[in-house]
Amino acid sequence: MKLKDTGLTAAELKAKASRYIIETYERFDFIADSTKGVYMYDEQGTPYLDFYAGIAVNSVGNCNERVVKAVQQQAETAMQVFNYPYSVPQALLAEKVCTTIGMDKIFYQNSGTEANEAMIKMARKYGVEKYDESRYNIVTAANSFHGRTFGAMSATGQPDNACQIGFGGMTPGFTYAPYNDLEAFKAACTKDTIAIMIEPVQGEGGVNPATQEFMTGLRKFCDENEMLLLLDEVQTGWCRTGKYMSFMNYGIKPDIVSMAKALGGGMPIGAICATEEVAKAFTSGSHGTTFGGHPVCCAAALAAIEEMEDKHLADNAAKMGAYFMEKLKALPHIKEVRGQGLLVGVELDGVNAVEVKHKCFDRKLLITAIGESVIRMVPPLIITEADCDKAFEIIKEAVEEAAG
Repeated sequence: MKLKDTGLTAAELKAKASRYIIETYERFDFIADSTKGVYMYDEQGTPYLDFYAGIAVNSVGNCNERVVKAVQQQAETAMQVFNYPYSVPQALLAEKVCTTIGMDKIFYQNSGTEANEAMIKMARKYGVEKYDESRYNIVTAANSFHGRTFGAMSATGQPDNACQIGFGGMTPGFTYAPYNDLEAFKAACTKDTIAIMIEPVQGEGGVNPATQEFMTGLRKFCDENEMLLLLDEVQTGWCRTGKYMSFMNYGIKPDIVSMAKALGGGMPIGAICATEEVAKAFTSGSHGTTFGGHPVCCAAALAAIEEMEDKHLADNAAKMGAYFMEKLKALPHIKEVRGQGLLVGVELDGVNAVEVKHKCFDRKLLITAIGESVIRMVPPLIITEADCDKAFEIIKEAVEEAAG
């Protein structure tokens, strides 16, 4: 639905939102009236170059034709069914996901934080039932971010983050260690530790990729100590980092991996994939979902993965990511450019990242900021060198203006 179809003015619509929506977001002052490809359009038809992509969601492009068609066809066939009968798109997607990333079993959820909750629950239940009732502790990384439900935010290694403040005590069973510090992670584990849980690239933590030594070392340490390696790929999964999953960049395999965001091609879906052995921890009644595995969302996800394959979007993410990051090194007032594929962060030197974000918005480029020092770009994976060049020029102007 577009604004013109409502009979309302932009001001009237914004007033309704302010009146009735509980606001926890800093709003951009425009209406996302329509989207297509690498652009969002306001109610006036003004294009905004979208290097936000719904926060790493619209990886195959906004309103991708294949995904839209799949949604329309499935909505006309069976819009929602519960999880007792079999569902065609659910079964086909399960096979596609598992065979593509080399995992054995999948469990559907609705979002990234729910996927991480399911991953935590599966690991804890596996540890308690296979070893000992006290073996449910999980070590995660300082400065990590895993979501906003209680288990996921308790796993998040940011005690000063707004997502943890004011809710009382966190869920017990989590210990934190410095990211990319293998020895610190080893030291944080005890006889009651069942798993280590990390993001291959910390997104909300400032776009920090894991080192090869860290990832292979964690895998080896977990194997030697009968522990599970849990990977949160909610943001990195599905071609964002130049491979279908970021763990493929490191030549390792997790025991459980979570995913969401790009999986649905713009529709809400999350999931965990696990090895056959670990997946046995979930039995009848131990976990469930009403909307997880929704037929329309599964149809959209299947179409999105097929689009990623046919358009070689993992390869494009690797190529454009390398091009964009090299170009960004020429920005003024930067400390470091880092990332993996098209998950790109720029740490600024003496320039406020939030101010840069807003000045980019003024120039019709959508990016985000992590704290006051890092800007982050997660564009659709269909971008070209021309799109990168345009974004670079806007960011350069924004940085220069913010620096005074």
